[in-house]
Amino acid sequence: MAWVLLLAGLTWMSVRDDPPTVREQRSLDQAGPVVDRAVGELALAAGAAGLLELGPARVASGCRVTPFDDGARLRREVGVLVATGDERAVLAGIAERLPASWRAGVGPGVDGPELRADAGEFVAVEGRPTADGRVRLIVDTGCRPVGTGYRSTPATTVGPEAEALSAALRALDRPADAAPELVTAPCPGGGFARTTRSANGLDPGASTAALAPLAGNAPLLDQPPVYAYRTGAVTVLAEIGPDATRLAATVGCPD
Repeated sequence: MAWVLLLAGLTWMSVRDDPPTVREQRSLDQAGPVVDRAVGELALAAGAAGLLELGPARVASGCRVTPFDDGARLRREVGVLVATGDERAVLAGIAERLPASWRAGVGPGVDGPELRADAGEFVAVEGRPTADGRVRLIVDTGCRPVGTGYRSTPATTVGPEAEALSAALRALDRPADAAPELVTAPCPGGGFARTTRSANGLDPGASTAALAPLAGNAPLLDQPPVYAYRTGAVTVLAEIGPDATRLAATVGCPD
């Protein structure tokens, strides 16, 4: 009986005092800041000219941490510009600029080159090219306990991305968005990378031709339905489809 009590005591002390050794011991609220910092690292590694947009946090519930415990997973994405044929070089360049502790590398994937890295605290990073001139980088916590839930840390100031978004809306003959969606990530050197998106229902019949003057007729990407251009320190991304138009303006981390 004494050894049972001793074992129970040692187990309690380990749970209370030892650092987590598996993902299931880190809750979503503890992993959230790691994810946000990882997005900032990816934004910096992509470079201000290569960064297209920051994706919002997506929390998916309903997974199982154990057969008896429900959990949730947090994912965020980063979009990066890439020219056809340069996908592996872009991913390799990003991997080289990530922290050494991430052990980032690029290898063959099912549909092309893939970047894989470990951002710490059992947060995984993956990156692969899409078919529209972009590379998608994904930060994923995997399924874990919810805890108190994910809370983002928004930027407190408005940057040049807001005016760039307004200018694009005007060019598309749309009213200014009174409450655009703002997505941020903390930069490693301070400040925030920011993406602001129009929540205004855009005309599905909009044309990228209206944005060409803002791009100086020299877009970064003109691969319908995707169009992107650079104005000052801001990258503007438009996705014009048959049902809706999505517009985003992004400022990255300083190099």
